[in-house]
Amino acid sequence: MKEKKREVEESKITGFFDKDTEIKGDLHFKGTFRVDGRFKGKVDSESTLIIGDSGKVEADVKIGHMIINGEIKGNIQASKKVEVNANGRVFGTIITPKLIVEEGAYLEANCQTTDKISLEKPAISVLLEKNQEIEPKP
Repeated sequence: MKEKKREVEESKITGFFDKDTEIKGDLHFKGTFRVDGRFKGKVDSESTLIIGDSGKVEADVKIGHMIINGEIKGNIQASKKVEVNANGRVFGTIITPKLIVEEGAYLEANCQTTDKISLEKPAISVLLEKNQEIEPKP
């Protein structure tokens, strides 16, 4: 019998924090993840993160696509797009190629739209983390 590979569809929710859930830590996932509770920490995924109406997130986020209906405090780097819906509240920084903000949304953020978003750390950051010296080229 041939075994089928299980592939994650971006349109299906593969993970969920309910409104009475509070989590602290690092979040890595494939597919679409929804937060209706509270999350504090780091998010790192090339997929989709949805913050529901009752969701409150305090995190540094590196994501493919983000949809905000609740509240987020922190830095967002999205490689595809960020959508802030009418009930959404953003406090921090947004860097993305596409930013969509509905009427009624609240932004207290620095926003930068750019075509070149990499979810990888720049080489300079990796060197600095390893405490290596950087010598200028002559």
